[in-house]
Amino acid sequence: MTLVRTKIGRRSFIRNTGLASGGLVLGFNWLASCKMTPEQVDTLPKEWFDLNGFLKVGDNGLVTIMSPNPEIGQNVKTAMPMIIAEELDVAWKDVIVEQAPLNTDIFTRQLAGGSQSIRQGWESLRMAGATAKHMLKEAAAAAWQVPVAEITVKEGMLMHEASDKSAGFGEMASAAAKLEVPEEVELKDNNSFSIIGTDRKNVDGPKIVTGQPLFGLDVYKEGMLTAMIVHPPAFGMKYKGMKADAVKNMPGIKDVFHFEVYPEGVEKQWSDGGGIPELVAIVGNSTWECMQAKKALEVEWEEDSKLESTSYHDEALAALLETPQEQPARKDGDVEAAFKKAAKIIESTYSAPYLAHNTMEPMNFFAHVTPEKAELLGPIQTPEFLEKTLASRLGMPLEKIDIMMTRMGGGFGRRLYGTFAVEAAAISQKMNAPVKLVYSREDDMTQGTYRPAYKIKYKAGLDENGNLIAWHVRGAGTNDDLVWEHRFPAGAVDNYLAEKHVLQTNVTTGAWRAPRSNFIAGAEQAFMDEVAEASGKDPIEFRLELFDRAINNPVGDPKQNDYDPERYAGVLKLVKEKSNWNGANSGKARGVSAYYCHNSYVAQVLDLEDGGADMPRVDKIWCAVDCGIVVNPLSAKNQVEGGMVDGIGHATYSAMTFTDGKPNQSNYDRYRLIRNMEAPKEVETFFVDNGIDPTGLGEPSLPPVIGALANALYKAKGRRHYSQPFINDKPPIVG
Repeated sequence: MTLVRTKIGRRSFIRNTGLASGGLVLGFNWLASCKMTPEQVDTLPKEWFDLNGFLKVGDNGLVTIMSPNPEIGQNVKTAMPMIIAEELDVAWKDVIVEQAPLNTDIFTRQLAGGSQSIRQGWESLRMAGATAKHMLKEAAAAAWQVPVAEITVKEGMLMHEASDKSAGFGEMASAAAKLEVPEEVELKDNNSFSIIGTDRKNVDGPKIVTGQPLFGLDVYKEGMLTAMIVHPPAFGMKYKGMKADAVKNMPGIKDVFHFEVYPEGVEKQWSDGGGIPELVAIVGNSTWECMQAKKALEVEWEEDSKLESTSYHDEALAALLETPQEQPARKDGDVEAAFKKAAKIIESTYSAPYLAHNTMEPMNFFAHVTPEKAELLGPIQTPEFLEKTLASRLGMPLEKIDIMMTRMGGGFGRRLYGTFAVEAAAISQKMNAPVKLVYSREDDMTQGTYRPAYKIKYKAGLDENGNLIAWHVRGAGTNDDLVWEHRFPAGAVDNYLAEKHVLQTNVTTGAWRAPRSNFIAGAEQAFMDEVAEASGKDPIEFRLELFDRAINNPVGDPKQNDYDPERYAGVLKLVKEKSNWNGANSGKARGVSAYYCHNSYVAQVLDLEDGGADMPRVDKIWCAVDCGIVVNPLSAKNQVEGGMVDGIGHATYSAMTFTDGKPNQSNYDRYRLIRNMEAPKEVETFFVDNGIDPTGLGEPSLPPVIGALANALYKAKGRRHYSQPFINDKPPIVG
C-alpha cells in the first residue's frame, strides 16, 4: 500500500459532529456530482442537506458525496464517486452523490474544462475515502478493544476475525466522527482495486432517458418570468435605438429594454470573454410570447468598427503566414541552412473555419436578484469565476451570491464563458423578479464565442536518404496563436523552427473542445504523412524513427518538450498491432494519426468504406489511448468514441461563414453536423495499462482523428485535403 500524509490536504478535511444522525462527515475538495433518488433522499437525515462538499457516512450505512464539479456529459458524476468508494471499501450500491452549490470556502477549482477533473482530483479523492475508512476502523477497534491493524473492511462492513465481531459503517459512524483526522493513511495498491477499472453505468442514465428534470432548461420556480435577448445582426455593430412601445403591449410581455452586460467599472474575469456587450432584453410570461415579441421588435444598430475582412479572414491570416515572427516561439539548429542543403523540400498550407459549439441544450440560466442576495441556478462550467463577476456587476459581496449548478446538455467549452448567466442576473436585477433567460438556437449560433479560424504553413526538408533534417511551422489564428511549439516533432529534428501569430478580430472566439489541438493535430498529422511519402517510408515507421531520436538522442533539453516520446511511440505501436497495419485490410483506404494533448496520448488507424462517394463513410477506427489508469472503462470508451465522431463530423461538414460581419448560418438548416448514417460503422478502443495516475480523456481522441481521416481520404481519392470542411475542399477546375 501507498502511505500518504493527510496533512497535505488537511484543510480539505472538515469534521462535523453536530449531525442529528451522528453520522461521520469528512469535507474534501475535488468531487463530482450525482443526484440522489427520491427514495435515497427519504432515508437521509434532513440535517445533511445543509452541508456542502462532504463525504458523509450515515448511521444507515449509506455514503453520500456532495460534490462541486460540474457535469457536462464527461461522466465525472460516476467516475469520481467510484474513486471514493474504492478507497473507502464501501459497496457501490451504497454510494450516492449530490450536486453541491458553489462554495469557494471549501472547494478549489470548481471548474469543468481541460479534461482535468479526474487528473486533478485523483489524490484528494482517494485520500478522502482512505481517511474515512481509517477513522471507522479506529472506532471499531476502540469499541471491540482490539488493535486497529486487526480490523479489516469489505463492502462497508468492519470485521475482526479473531473475535468474530463485525459491524456496518453506519454503526460506527457516530463514534468515528469524534476521532481526530489521522496524520497519514494508506492507499490501496493498484492491483487490489475492485471498483476502479470496472464498468459502471452512468448514474444519471435512468433520469436522462425518462426525462426527469436535471438540466437548466428544466428549471421552473414560482413567479418566474422568461427573458430572451436581441443582439446585433453583425459583429462590429452597436446599439443605436429601438421602437418598443407596441411590443411592450403585446400579450404576456412585461418589459423591453436595452442594457449593457458589463457597464464601465465591472471587474471581468477570463471567463467573461466572448459574448456581446450591449443587448436588448425582452421579458415576458413565457418563451413563446417572448419569441413573438422578438419577431415584432424593431432595433436599430450602427457600425462600431469595421471587420478586417469577411469569410474566414483568409486574406489576413494568409498574410501572417508570410510574416516571420520577431522572436520565434522555438528555434533549434539552423533551419535556413538546412533547407538550403536539403535534397527534397515539402511545403503545405492548411486552413479551417470558425466553428460553433452547438450544444444540444442552448444557453440558459435562472437568476433571482434582490437587494439582499442573488440566487442563480443553471448549466455553467466556471461557477467560481462567474461568482466574482456577479459580485462586481451586481454590487454585492461574494457571500450574498449563491450559485447552484445543473447538469449540462453539452459544453465543449461554450459554457466556460458565463456571459449568459451575467445577462440573466442583470435582467433579474432590473426586473426585481425571478427570471430564466433562454437563448434560441439562432441566438446561440450567431452571437459568437466560436472556435477560431486558423491557417498554418508547414515546410520540411529531407536529405538524400529520406531523413528529416528540417521542420518549420508558422501558424496564425483569429484571437489565438495556435502553435504548440514544444510538442512533437520538437526535440526529434536537428533543425526546428516554430512561429505563431494572432489576428485580432471583432468575431468573438473561445475554447472549443481540445483548443488549438482540434485543428493543428489534423494539419500536422496530414503533413507528416505527406513528408513520409516523400521520404519513401511507411508513415508509422517514419514517425517511430522520430520518436526513437527523441528518446535516444533528443535535440535540446528533453524537459522542454511537452510530451513523453516513449508513451507516444507506445500508442503508435499498439494501434499498429491491433489494426494489423502491415497485413491485408480488404483494400480499404487507410490512414494513421497520433497526437498528444491534455496529458494523454492517442493513436488511430482509420479505414474508409469502399465505394465512389464524394465523401466516403468511415468503415472502422482502431484507437489506442494512454491516459493512465482508466477509472470507468465503459465511460472511457464512450468518451473516446464521442470525441472521434465529433472530430470527423466537424472536419468534414461544419463551418461558420460571414458576409460583412453577419453570420451566414443561424440554425442546422445551414450549419451541417454529422448524421447517424455518417458515423463510423465500427470502433475498437484499446487502453494502455501502465498504472500511471489518470490524465485527460474528454478531449484527446478528437484532434488526431482529423489527420487519420485526411490521410485515408488521400488514399481513397488520390489528392490531399488542405481546407476544412473536407466536403467543400474540391479539386481545382482545369481547362
